[in-house]
Amino acid sequence: MSTPKERRELALVELTKGLHEYASGRFPAAAGALSRAKDLSPRAATIRELLGLALYESGQWSRALQELRTYRRISGDTDHMANEIDCLRGLNRDRDIEKTYQLFFELGGGRDSEDEVRVVFASHLLDQGDVSKAWSIIKPGRLVSDPPEAAIRRWAVAAKVASAAGDGKTAKQLLAAIRSSGHDLPWLADLESQIPLD
Repeated sequence: MSTPKERRELALVELTKGLHEYASGRFPAAAGALSRAKDLSPRAATIRELLGLALYESGQWSRALQELRTYRRISGDTDHMANEIDCLRGLNRDRDIEKTYQLFFELGGGRDSEDEVRVVFASHLLDQGDVSKAWSIIKPGRLVSDPPEAAIRRWAVAAKVASAAGDGKTAKQLLAAIRSSGHDLPWLADLESQIPLD
């Protein structure tokens, strides 16, 4: 942690409080503690990352976006760019959504991060009624057994897009793959209710 010695202990106390609140699902309280930690240690990447995520979970889109972008600049990590795009959706900043999507591919990132970025951007396009472009972004590759959760979320959005395009056969195949994935998916019933299967 890049913090002056005299503030390091206080910053660690607030970071610990923030971690505890975050792990307990008390995101506004976590954001409060992490904001105090940030004031004491503004260049600490971990604090900026957790603060951005706590603000995101609290629906504070503008502040979350600022913190997540700062975290990315400090760390060089692109793992939370899907959250950045989702914040931009919450702020109705349509042009910036596409720019941030393109920026992810310029900067690069892992496969799970790419899946998450595609999920959020394709969901935005689907909300805008651009079904064809949404499919070009989200279309899944091979439906493997034992997929990671990011891939399952990608399949879920692909199923919605296929359904919106009138391709019930593909939507059914994707739902079947999701069901057989073996993951506990609390959102599956909601997804099934959104996709007519007859």
